[in-house]
Formats: sequence, structure tokens, C-alpha cells
Amino acid sequence: QTFLTSRPRRRHARSTQQHTMEPSASKDCKMEYNTLGSSDVKVSELCFGTMTFGVQNSKEQAFEMLDYAYKCGVNFIDTAEMYPVPPTEKTQGLSEKIVGAWMKERGIRDKIVLATKVTGRSEAKGYVNKTRGLGDDKKCATLDEKSILAACDASLKRLQTDYIDLYQIHWPDRYVPLFGRARYDRTKEHADYASFEDQVIAIGKLIKAGKIKHWGL
Repeated sequence: QTFLTSRPRRRHARSTQQHTMEPSASKDCKMEYNTLGSSDVKVSELCFGTMTFGVQNSKEQAFEMLDYAYKCGVNFIDTAEMYPVPPTEKTQGLSEKIVGAWMKERGIRDKIVLATKVTGRSEAKGYVNKTRGLGDDKKCATLDEKSILAACDASLKRLQTDYIDLYQIHWPDRYVPLFGRARYDRTKEHADYASFEDQVIAIGKLIKAGKIKHWGL
């Protein structure tokens, strides 16, 4: 299957072929569509991010925004296991639930290119282990094979769908400076991170099972 980068900048998402203009549902909106990476997936020039759904935006507000975006031709929706932000144990997963409810109520799952993400390694977000069905919310969230498989199943349930178009690893299992941190701190390196091979094996199993179509970082 195709390896894709999440939220590609226009130069990455842009196909080598000329853009095709596809009709939107509204005469007031004109949306361009690109081939995403090296896949055969056609996505709107704009991707709708949903990390505020469930905290900063209510379900009703989210539905209104999604309806408007879809009316204007947006078919590419991005969410994440961790959303909404700021992440908390109480709200984790609400964004996926809202997106899933919207697609089901509108009956347009097959019209949407749905992207979501599995949470990377985080000691502060061990509570995702509980929603993944792994039980131990005190344990560090990781990207080992068992965690990726369980996270995907939990996302599918919240999204009320049986497949994800683009499944992304939100951030690495190994240490990297994240969320505005610019300096690399060697003291935070750890040797027990999940290997790239183990992560790819898990992704391969999800593809083979038909639970995801494409994957990326």
C-alpha cells in the first residue's frame, strides 16, 4: 500500500498532472482536488481538521461546520485518537465520535476520505491504554504492535466505520522534541522504544484486514 505523509504541504500533495476541477455541491464554492502522495486517492485542496471538536466546539457547531465544508466540496477530514485538544482523559476520543456521528447521520461515509491518527509514545497520556481496551492507564502509551492494533479498533468504533482511508502515526515512539520544543535533549532518549519494523508489521496487519487503506506519518 501507499506510504503517505499526513497533512502534506501543497508541494507534496500536488499531483504531477494538472489539477482537475470537480463540481462541488454549492455554486458559491469551487474546490480543487489533488492526488494524495503516490496513491490513487483524490482529496480536496483543503483538509478539515477537527481537533477542537468536543471542547472548543460542541457537537452542534461541529455538524454545522462539517456541513458547510462538505457543501463547499471538502471531502478530506482529519481527526485523531487523542483529540480534542488540549488532551485530557475525560475528553479523549470525542472528536472521532463527533465525526463518526456526522458521517452516519448524513449517510456520506463513502464520500469522505477519512484520516485519523494513533497517539505516539507518551507517559502523560497513558489513559489512552484504557480506551484502547488495554486496561493499564498507568502504563506509558506506546506504538508497539498490540497498541497500534488496539488503537485502530477503538478508533473504528468511535468513528462508526469499518475502514479508515488514511491511518497516521501521530508522533514517533522514540524520543524527539515535540510540540514547540526545538532542542534535542539526549537525557530523554530511551532504549525501549518500539522498532520501526514492529510498527510497520502492525500497519501491514491492519491493511491486510481491510481496516485501513493507506498509512503515513
